[in-house]
Amino acid sequence: MISRTDLRGRRLSRRDLLAELPRAELDVEHAAATVAPILEAVRTRGADALRELAERFDGVRPVHLRVPADVLARATDALDPQVRAALEETIRRVRQVHAAQRPADLTVDLGPGAQVRQRWLPVRRVGLYVPGGLAVYPSSVVMNVVAAQEAGVASLAVVSPPQKNHDGLPDPVVLATCALLGVDEVYAAGGAQGIAMLAYGADGSDDVDGETLCEPVDVITGPGNVYVAAAKRLVRGIVGIDAEAGPTEIAILADATADPVHVAADLISQAEHDPLAAAVLVTPSVELAGAVEAKLADRAESTANRDRVAAALRGSQSAIVLVDDLEAGLDVVNAYGAEHLEIQTVDAAAWADRVTSAGAIFVGPWSPVSLGDYMAGSNHVLPTGGCAHFASGLGVHSFLRAVQVVEYDADALAAVADRVVALADAEGLPAHGEAVRARF
Repeated sequence: MISRTDLRGRRLSRRDLLAELPRAELDVEHAAATVAPILEAVRTRGADALRELAERFDGVRPVHLRVPADVLARATDALDPQVRAALEETIRRVRQVHAAQRPADLTVDLGPGAQVRQRWLPVRRVGLYVPGGLAVYPSSVVMNVVAAQEAGVASLAVVSPPQKNHDGLPDPVVLATCALLGVDEVYAAGGAQGIAMLAYGADGSDDVDGETLCEPVDVITGPGNVYVAAAKRLVRGIVGIDAEAGPTEIAILADATADPVHVAADLISQAEHDPLAAAVLVTPSVELAGAVEAKLADRAESTANRDRVAAALRGSQSAIVLVDDLEAGLDVVNAYGAEHLEIQTVDAAAWADRVTSAGAIFVGPWSPVSLGDYMAGSNHVLPTGGCAHFASGLGVHSFLRAVQVVEYDADALAAVADRVVALADAEGLPAHGEAVRARF
């Protein structure tokens, strides 16, 4: 069901350790070659290309690429009351956390009349991608939209694949979630073509589109498959992106006190996302490893998405990693840099404080990744593929720019004029110094 990697008794360099650890292979370069003509088709042909590509990839030709206002307005009426209550509580918790993330402007006085200020400004317009392939993700609507709203972004566009069994519109729960959040610009456009529309904008082709279907955005965020990741790579520079999201990952650092039922259930919970999802247990306990293997076999057989789960657990990206002790386990999880990292040990909080690379850390037996996926208040759009070594999860900061404002008066400039000139001359740029001298 899942392989073992035994690192006990071995002292490995970080380079060798990274080579030993399991990781999903995502060939973004190969996908980019497939995606490039799709981007060009949307850039040059707009709505015509979007409809043709939807018919080709999604099996339906949308009449309405932009979801009509009355459809959005009615979407919440059909929402299951329990699902609505859950979404509203998720929105409340995520909003509360993200409202606290907004950084404060600052002012530094360097001397009389010499001041530098830093202002945080939201981007003008963002495009938010919501997947709709193997599963649909209203929770991703919440994570993307709330972070952008709390950053102060004025213009939001959501794209999600058209569904053949929903008259070419995105999933109804996705639409209802947009309506609950007050988002009225939603498009039935998935995959690379949805990313292209956000990056380049798109002219309309049918009367229902209007002359301009969609205006371009400044930043695109949201997870997707390898083709979405490739499209985001190709449009980076035209727009900002959050990351090239790969298959989801869970790593669990656990000792002999961990409950094997909890550990197995949490590994399966992420494995059901995708056959390429990574599920990794790192433990010094051979007994726990054996118990988890047994529970995985039992639970994987009975879970609803059993084929997907089995493929993910058997894949080369998943493993139980045996280590000498928790110190060695900490080295492993820090080298791995998981999207989601659970700590199920004695003194879990103390071990969590020593983690240096993870998208999000879930501390103790009562903080499963599933909680973070929906209702913890944290954001579930997180770095994958080891990108946690240098990247953060989605948040208010993803939609803000720091702008420095410099204000000196004449006396303050005069006080540093000679030094500015000296540095300009040292760099062979005398006109820089002359621009200062010209003022006196």
